[in-house]
Amino acid sequence: MLGLMLVTLAAMVWSVSQGEYPVPPQDVIRTILGVPTDNPDYVFVVNTLRLPRTLVAWEVGMALAIAGTLTQGITRNPLAAPGIIGVNAGAALAAVSLIVVFPAVPIAVLPLAAFSGALTVAALIYLLAWKDGSSPIRLILVGVGFSLIAGALTNLLVTFGNINDVSQALVWLAGSVYGRSWPQVVAFTPWLVAFGLLSLFLSRELNALQLGDDLARSLGSRLEWQRGWLLLSSVALAGSAVATAGGISFVGLMAPHMARQIIGPSHESLVPVAALTGGALVVVADLIGRLLFSPIELPCGIITAIVGAPYFLYLLIRTRRT
Repeated sequence: MLGLMLVTLAAMVWSVSQGEYPVPPQDVIRTILGVPTDNPDYVFVVNTLRLPRTLVAWEVGMALAIAGTLTQGITRNPLAAPGIIGVNAGAALAAVSLIVVFPAVPIAVLPLAAFSGALTVAALIYLLAWKDGSSPIRLILVGVGFSLIAGALTNLLVTFGNINDVSQALVWLAGSVYGRSWPQVVAFTPWLVAFGLLSLFLSRELNALQLGDDLARSLGSRLEWQRGWLLLSSVALAGSAVATAGGISFVGLMAPHMARQIIGPSHESLVPVAALTGGALVVVADLIGRLLFSPIELPCGIITAIVGAPYFLYLLIRTRRT
């Protein structure tokens, strides 16, 4: 964890220092700490323009990673993630509907719409998967079905919507932290802190769930109660992250697997390490997207998709062999 924190801090400082107006890394640190520098413009560039964007990237990555870890634990499936079982698709459908169908609605309503869409889809998945209790297999199957339906409806809206509104929706769907500022940091941080701490508190229960429903019950686990709270935490983290930065894909899938290679399968350690891994992934992805074709910026969601799609195929092949 200390190594990951140091890597993340180094990536964040480097990210803040890069751009059309370069700032030396040492001056980035001085500016953040409030130490005077030779150039007074650094305060505006660092504290107003770049630092909040980097913090949003870090927090969104942490939230998606925790949500992915919880989803994989709930379903006992290493290939599960909020984006795969339909939660992110529900958030995207609600947001795109707001952008394309109701363009007059203030953009400030977009995060609430995205979270409401994620919560609605998660509730429907849980209800339709219920049959004398919830089953991990049914949760996955119903979730994949909802993901396909929501994706098809989103594509339908994009196809027939106004070209200007559709352009805005496509940028949001790609996943980007461009233009994020302190209001987004302030609005998103309570979600991450509240549900991140709840996830840590419930992480030990995920170890029992990995043993199977019958054995978990015999060990005294209140299975449906715990699974419901874990699912709520996952939805809240994924929905708020999508609401803040759009459809940044594959982070919730990659980060838990990378964390398992570092720390092992015990969820008490896995959840915080996965969070740090996810945060570092999105910060680095945003940095690469800004520098790769500078001055043109690629959304960080495109970078994570380029890396995540082959990684998903690798996991699929490895899982099939085992």
